[in-house]
Amino acid sequence: MRITIVQGAFLPVPPLLGGGVEKMWFGLAPEFARAGHEVTYVSRRYESLPDTEIRDGVRHVRVAGFDAPRNKLLYRACDFLYAWRARRALPAADIVITNTIFLPVVIRDPRVGKLCVHVARFPKGQMRLYRHADRLQTVSRAVEQAIAAELPAVAGKIKVIPPYLSANPPQLSSEELDAPREPWVLYLGRVHPEKGLDLLMRAFGDFIAKTPETAWRLKIIGPVAAKMGGGGDEYKGKLDVISAPFRERVDWMGFVTDEELNATCRRSSVFVYPSLAEKGESFGLAPLEAMAQGCPAIVSDLACFGDFLEDGRTGLVFDHRAADPAGALSTQLLGLARDPELHRQLARAGYAKAREFTRERIARMYLEDFETLLRMPSKPTGRDRSPSGP
Repeated sequence: MRITIVQGAFLPVPPLLGGGVEKMWFGLAPEFARAGHEVTYVSRRYESLPDTEIRDGVRHVRVAGFDAPRNKLLYRACDFLYAWRARRALPAADIVITNTIFLPVVIRDPRVGKLCVHVARFPKGQMRLYRHADRLQTVSRAVEQAIAAELPAVAGKIKVIPPYLSANPPQLSSEELDAPREPWVLYLGRVHPEKGLDLLMRAFGDFIAKTPETAWRLKIIGPVAAKMGGGGDEYKGKLDVISAPFRERVDWMGFVTDEELNATCRRSSVFVYPSLAEKGESFGLAPLEAMAQGCPAIVSDLACFGDFLEDGRTGLVFDHRAADPAGALSTQLLGLARDPELHRQLARAGYAKAREFTRERIARMYLEDFETLLRMPSKPTGRDRSPSGP
């Protein structure tokens, strides 16, 4: 197959400035090439990166993009202009994949390939722009249901393919999975109100008051600064007030390397992800990363976690909508801390589940879906323009 991947206007590829979607497709592209497919990757032009290059068997083409503006209207205008620039760089192909807002609107030429729109977030009214797409690929059943609810006409075009782990799970023996761990409760993610950190602080305070025999610690990994997606110093100050009675038990770790993160997950007794973002969490990769290191996870009752975490079997769920959500989370922490057999079972089952989310397997799922699309008859578009034409 000839496969074209098109990323957005604001982040470069390789993902030098971050970007979860950019990181995901940058990892998938070489997998497609290793499987014998011809892959072109169109992305934003950026500083020292060449306009064209071959990297890991993938042909990269970079066009002029933008630094992301804060103004939403200007943001969309930049995306639209970038879409027209990227359109001119599209080669003839069998499949074209993009997560940009407007590129699917401006390309309707079948010669650039069957159009796959990657929807990595909950839709916000834009699905009507993509009713002509051949495929809407998304990351969880929760987002699939939201897309279908917003535009029922495209329900049959939706395909759920989950993200993959940043690194394949290590080979852990039963003895390693069952080994004693440090009395650490771990959180990984943005330090932001929608992530439920104040709820976690209250739950942890209640938890340690009921487990005085063990010196439990709460370890928080992730950015506080607003420019990095955190809640800023004001929110951090609120958390400091809540945790004042047990401040010496809280470790603010900030950013850590992947190696440090995996090692911390491997040593922690439990991972907690208390997100309150009903329409913000599209999949929830952080708990899965912890499970891949044999660390049992407790998550809030968001639908997206159900694609990999089953309450009582591969992890635990607490009701974040309860009258006392902190109490509900504390109860789950206490149950796990006091039941070594439950801890052992969740560590093993969670680890086994996480091993399904390797990059190689997810790449195969995409390729199989692309093959399915190519077997489907093309619909006439009413247009017959060159991929590089005006």
